[in-house]
Amino acid sequence: MAGPLSVAEARERLCADARERFNKRAASRQTVPLVQACGRVLAQDVVAGVDVPPAANSAMDGYALASVDACAGAVLPVSQQVAAGSVAQPLAAGTCARILTGAELPAGADTVIIQENCERSGDQVTLKQAAQRGDNIRPQGQDIAAGSVVLTAGQRLRAQDVALLASIGCAEVAVQPLLKVAVLATGDELVEPGQPLGAGQIYNSNRYLLAAMLGELGVEVTYLPAVADTLEATTEALRQAASGADIVVSTGGVSVGDADYIKPAVESLGALDIWKIALKPGKPLAFGRVGTTPFFGLPGNPVSAFVTFVLLLEPYVHTMQGAQAAALEIHQRPAQFDRRKAGRRDEYLRGRMTDAGVTLHPQQSSGALSSVNWADCLVWLKAGETVAEGALVQVLPLRQWRAAMV
Repeated sequence: MAGPLSVAEARERLCADARERFNKRAASRQTVPLVQACGRVLAQDVVAGVDVPPAANSAMDGYALASVDACAGAVLPVSQQVAAGSVAQPLAAGTCARILTGAELPAGADTVIIQENCERSGDQVTLKQAAQRGDNIRPQGQDIAAGSVVLTAGQRLRAQDVALLASIGCAEVAVQPLLKVAVLATGDELVEPGQPLGAGQIYNSNRYLLAAMLGELGVEVTYLPAVADTLEATTEALRQAASGADIVVSTGGVSVGDADYIKPAVESLGALDIWKIALKPGKPLAFGRVGTTPFFGLPGNPVSAFVTFVLLLEPYVHTMQGAQAAALEIHQRPAQFDRRKAGRRDEYLRGRMTDAGVTLHPQQSSGALSSVNWADCLVWLKAGETVAEGALVQVLPLRQWRAAMV
């Protein structure tokens, strides 16, 4: 009998499925105004149609002149003033032009001497020191050359990317269509925040956790009410979710208890695999389809839901969006803790990086959502690994997932 999958093997299988699905929907790209593009995935390369800057301009306030005249002690008449946005006249030989930052150089000038190195008296300027050809000038195309590829297909557009597109005159951009993800949580014990808790009830935090994390990935999220613990209710909720979604995500109900109905409900509508993964928290992961719509069944414990999301669901969403896949960002830091008892599975513990290394949250229970709120990283301990204080451990910063969206 095959053993549990590693996280890497599970990610590989999931991304292969997502790539196949993306290839089937890639032709439905959209063109959106630039103001709506942040967070979307670029559908094609963008080639600059202009140089940036479009002409050589001054990097400083000062005086533009020919370098042959830029000698210490030279006295030059000021023949014109050039501000950003104005059109300069050709520079008369043996003169200089008062120039402001960002203004285009007049023809005949090849250097700018900063105003601090000059002394002005009326319409004349005395150079207090020499200047060299090209000093304080931004050459034409210094930032971006016309014809160069500035962004490539598969990039998720950040605020700085949108600004870059604006700088080359793009008013709209081709992007991949928005993914629609339906989120539902199962359990009679779930109550929405704002409502009083009855005996045996808990607030439905998973719905808000998953919806917010999906929102950070730039998807359109549909929220379904908590699903009652019956086969009929679970089947109908899944049918509704899949009818308008590209992915269905649920939490809870994937075990084999008397009130766990996700497995038979999904199997009645499509197909389901429950993978055992060498992962703690979050050993079981249900993956399959409702009809033709991919389905993820995440664990019900909130920490397990969080960890399986960032390690397994997030790369699936990225790949199905057409975004460029990225390897996990892993660092090594000294442990500020001891771990004498080895685990039987790979563990992803909630940690916080410090100047001295990395420390652990004191509560590592899969139900301790406060540990996720506190943490800025996951500390990856492999099965059978023990840790002595000061030893190097592998750390996965949580910012790498936050960086998916701006």
